[in-house]
Amino acid sequence: MDDRLTYSSYLKVEELLDLQRRLSRPEHHDEMLFIVIHQVYELWFKQLLHELDATIEALDRGELLRVSKYFRRIHTIQRLLESQVDILETMTPQEFNTFRDNLNPASGFQSIQFREIEFLSGVRRTETLAHIQMDDAQRARLDARLAAPSLYDHVKALLARRGFASDAGAPLIESLRTIYTHADDHYDLYLLLEDLIEFDERFLLWRGRHVRMVERMIGQRTGTGGSSGAKYLQGTLESRFFPELWEVRSHLGKGAYA
Repeated sequence: MDDRLTYSSYLKVEELLDLQRRLSRPEHHDEMLFIVIHQVYELWFKQLLHELDATIEALDRGELLRVSKYFRRIHTIQRLLESQVDILETMTPQEFNTFRDNLNPASGFQSIQFREIEFLSGVRRTETLAHIQMDDAQRARLDARLAAPSLYDHVKALLARRGFASDAGAPLIESLRTIYTHADDHYDLYLLLEDLIEFDERFLLWRGRHVRMVERMIGQRTGTGGSSGAKYLQGTLESRFFPELWEVRSHLGKGAYA
């Protein structure tokens, strides 16, 4: 037997292609699309966590050019996540509802990796965990994310090392205003702030697109995981990873923070 590495053996292609198991009986054509899309989401979530962990390490070393490189990849993945909604929307509500009941009580609401991304980024809605069944390893991963400083915490620590006030609220907003107002003097920090706001904005855009897609598919019906469906998702649009970065826009061009 030839044991040389091949494309298929390296990527575990046969195992990967065996993971799409439709539950509908008779099997519904569009359930395959639904499974593939969400499995792909989980793979990209894994890559995002990989890139974000590397970003934090580079931030702690003060390597902002490397941080910028990581964010270039992160933003590209975020655009891809949003564009996948286009593929889901090739499925009509009637087609989705043909197999939707088979999904109960599973739901995208229960994605462990997505919660990891939120926790790492600074949005820590721990009340959602009461509705998610998980094994010990998954619980340990989420607990570790909750115990660790967030991406925003690492950014604020960098600002403090560079001589800026980093306490939440007015002191931080004034520091951010100074960086924007004197961008030529702090250009690496200015670019970092713009990467952070794009990261936050792209998640908001994806969340918004996801809400509209859910409304298009199921209207205001309850989600399969027991959430309020589109109503719950609509509430998540208020979640900002970096609130002071949004607030500072109201104070740019002023002589001082007010």
